[in-house]
Amino acid sequence: MLRRTIAASLIAATPLLALGAPVAAQDEAGDKVNMVIVYGDDDCPTPADGEITVCARKEEGERYRIPENLRFSDSTQNVAWTERVDRYEMVGSFGALSCDPAGAGGWTGCTQQMINAAYADKREGQNVRFGQLIEAARAERLSTIDADAAAQQERVEQIEREYMERLERERDQALPGEQAEPEAAPQTPAEEEPEA
Repeated sequence: MLRRTIAASLIAATPLLALGAPVAAQDEAGDKVNMVIVYGDDDCPTPADGEITVCARKEEGERYRIPENLRFSDSTQNVAWTERVDRYEMVGSFGALSCDPAGAGGWTGCTQQMINAAYADKREGQNVRFGQLIEAARAERLSTIDADAAAQQERVEQIEREYMERLERERDQALPGEQAEPEAAPQTPAEEEPEA
């Protein structure tokens, strides 16, 4: 009885522990990414401040057509049932995790096989890979950050130097209403009085 109570409480607590991970992930926002498909000679929209705009360019003739990845499909959903059955009959492995209609636990591997096939389709698909385009745009933006920072620093230092020079000139000038004192001419040794 005690084991059942402990197992029930652990099962009940599991969803509460799982809630913390998505909430924590939402606190850290990454760059805002705007993914756009443009056709022909259309301009890519300019990104707003703090935003990455990734444009995938396609030919003008593709503008009103069905997307290329939907025109032809190698999806397993388009394979005839007879061919699927033939594939199951030709499978050499059987038993647990084999996705085989015969044998004990043969059905247990079918889900994993479908997941693997879905990931393979995703890796080798012909559609636009926005993830790679985003990484390229992010790398391009970060490649100029040091040069931009150095140029900005140089501009700030130049403005500070000009400001300090202007302050020095203003300090050396006479105030309004005052006359500049004439500078005393330096005495030459001949003009000095002889000592007695």
